[in-house]
Order: sequence, then C-alpha cells, then structure tokens
Amino acid sequence: MLSEFDLIARYFTRPPRRKDVAAGIGDDCALLVPESGSELAISSDMLVEGRHFFPDADPYALGHKCLAVNLSDLAAMGAEPVAFTLALALPEVNPEWLAPFSGGLLELADRHGCELIGGDTTKGPRNICITIFGKVPSGRALRRNAARVGDDIWVSGTLGDARLALAGYRGELPLDEQALATAAERMHRPTPRVALGIALRGIAHAAIDISDGLAGDIAHILKQSGVGACLQVDALPAGPMLAMQDQPTRRHFMLAGGDDYELCFTAPAPMRDAVLQAGAASGTTVTRVGRIEAAPGLRVVDPDGTVLDLKTASFDHFTSP
Repeated sequence: MLSEFDLIARYFTRPPRRKDVAAGIGDDCALLVPESGSELAISSDMLVEGRHFFPDADPYALGHKCLAVNLSDLAAMGAEPVAFTLALALPEVNPEWLAPFSGGLLELADRHGCELIGGDTTKGPRNICITIFGKVPSGRALRRNAARVGDDIWVSGTLGDARLALAGYRGELPLDEQALATAAERMHRPTPRVALGIALRGIAHAAIDISDGLAGDIAHILKQSGVGACLQVDALPAGPMLAMQDQPTRRHFMLAGGDDYELCFTAPAPMRDAVLQAGAASGTTVTRVGRIEAAPGLRVVDPDGTVLDLKTASFDHFTSP
C-alpha cells in the first residue's frame, strides 16, 4: 500500500520547469517569483464526486476537467497560466485510478505551461480542489465590471452540448449512443479558451466564463457593470448535437445549461474586426449574440425582436437538483 508521500512522489512530483517558480513540491510552501509589471490572477474550484462528476467518471477525463475549469477562469481574465496546487481527498490509494487521473491532469497542464507546485492529500470521499495562479499585465485584466452601454456581446465556441449530455445520462431526452458520446465530450473534456482570453486584452471590455449557464453568468457582468443587455436567443451557437434538437430544447440548454466553459465577453462595436481576428488567431470561433443596454436586466429576444419569457435558471450549488 502506497503512503501519502509515496502517492505524491509517484504521480504528481516533477522538477520545476518555469523560471517564475522558485520552489514547488517538497517544501512547506511553494515560491512564485512575480514578474515586474504583472498582476497575479488566482482562482479556486472544487469538484465533488456525486455533485460535479459521476462516481464512475473516466479518471483521465476527470484529471483534464478539474484543471480545465480553473484554466477557464484565467481565460476569462485574459491571464496566462503559471502554476496550480492540488488538494485531493481519496477513499483509497488506487493506482489504476491515480495513474490515468494524473495523466489527464498533467497532460493539460503541460499543454498550457502550467506547473503543479503543491497541495494536499487526505483520505475521505473523493473531492478535488485546485487553486490556479496566472499572470496578466498590470491594468489589463478583463473584468466583470467593465461592460459599457453599446458594447456587443460575444460568445466563444458553441453552447449546450454538455447540458444535452447530462439530459441523456438522466434519461430526460432519448439520445442514441453516438449522439450521447459526442455531446459528452464537451461535458467531460471542456476546452479552456486561454489563448482567446489573452488575445482579447485591449479589445474586450468585460468577460466571464460560462460555467453555470449563459443567462446566469452574464447576469454577473450586468450587475457588476450597472447595465442591462439584449440577447438574440437564436443567434446563440448551438453545439452540433444540440443543433439537432427542437427549438425549445436548444434555447433552454444554451441559456441555462452549465459546463460549457466558453467565454462570454463584451467589446465596442468598432472592435468587431479585432474580435474576429482574435478568434482566428486563437483558433476559436466567436459569435456576436447581443448588445449591452442602459436599461437594467436581461432581455432575451427572438429574431423579430419580441421579448421572450423563457424562465431560465442557471445552476446553483445549493438550489439546483
């Protein structure tokens, strides 16, 4: 049986690879070297078995996802990944689970040059908590409180396939095996839009990552910026599997479905070409879906401009099923 320290050494310890990491795993604290003219961007996310992932979740995909959701937070701030810590509770030391989990985690970390620098392990119900550190030039972070009246509203990628997969798993909708597997890729292996977030510095005003559903997440921008918005619901880019569903399902899952981990951002109308160029440079599709307005609140409209009462509610950890 592996001890706690054997587990860390075998699956998670590697020598430092970045110049801005002075000390990683092995001391009481990690040491980061702040770069002159930069600010640190820091975010934490916790994934709990039975709440955020199924008990039989593929461990490689889970390792990917638990870091991806944190990288998505950095992307929303326009921050470059630097390092992260991992706090891991496990019911047992199982090499058949740990090897692929660490593989998925570290493969994505290497892809983004993000170094594992410490954390904690303990015995208990499976729980994964990551704190991530990024850097952004001083004064250039994308903030939720910076949207301005007249800004366009954009989203990256596509929306709703992750929610469609959840509906398939729950038996809410009949999906064939191939459709479920394709939609589930978006649920289990989200793509953090780090390159897009960095490319949007100096172009976008405000940004947020779409983790709990577009309608609820954009509401944070509206509240903190003191503005309102009009969203064109049928301009929203549906995921390829969701696009095959009926209109009410498409609309509901794009507005209220979670686990997309795309970016929603606002930018001045004269910057439309620059936004499209940022999307192309980062290999990410971007779609203009609405406009920031002075009147408070979120208005969702159809192609004729009719305001729709869709009664969408985003995910909440204490009130959602």
